[in-house]
Amino acid sequence: MGELTTNERNALADEDFGLPGKRAYPMPDASHARNAKARAAEEFNRGRISSAEKAEIDQKADEILARP
Repeated sequence: MGELTTNERNALADEDFGLPGKRAYPMPDASHARNAKARAAEEFNRGRISSAEKAEIDQKADEILARP
């Protein structure tokens, strides 16, 4: 997974994020989707995101990971 520069992250559409309203958990590709799922699990376990937010992130990531 390559790091996103600020310009690359800012250029992403809202729908490329696990939480579009917050523009959090960017997922432009499969490696970022896997990372987003892992980070969301960590944040959920720490009580920083809700189960609904985690589910939204996981759903978006699963859609990306299911692509051929």
